[in-house]
Amino acid sequence: MGIQEVMAAPAATEAAREITVGMGLAMIGVGIPTAFATIAAGIAVGPVGAASLAVIAEKPEIFGRTLVYLGLAEGIAIYGLVVSILLLGKLA
Repeated sequence: MGIQEVMAAPAATEAAREITVGMGLAMIGVGIPTAFATIAAGIAVGPVGAASLAVIAEKPEIFGRTLVYLGLAEGIAIYGLVVSILLLGKLA
């Protein structure tokens, strides 16, 4: 038995249920924080990454500190994902 059969088994046993318009709009609303947080993280990582590369070219010993700054910028997307997961838990 392969991984595909194991992953598809729960979906095959559940009956399909109707999703109302309100529930669909709520699910779209749950995805919006992830979308905006990911866009913001992308906007933040660009300049931070470019500045990090410029600093590393001059001072290679500061590499670890630049990784921390990149991690802080990328953390924005993770926070948005966590918020969406928490909101999705409220819908179910």
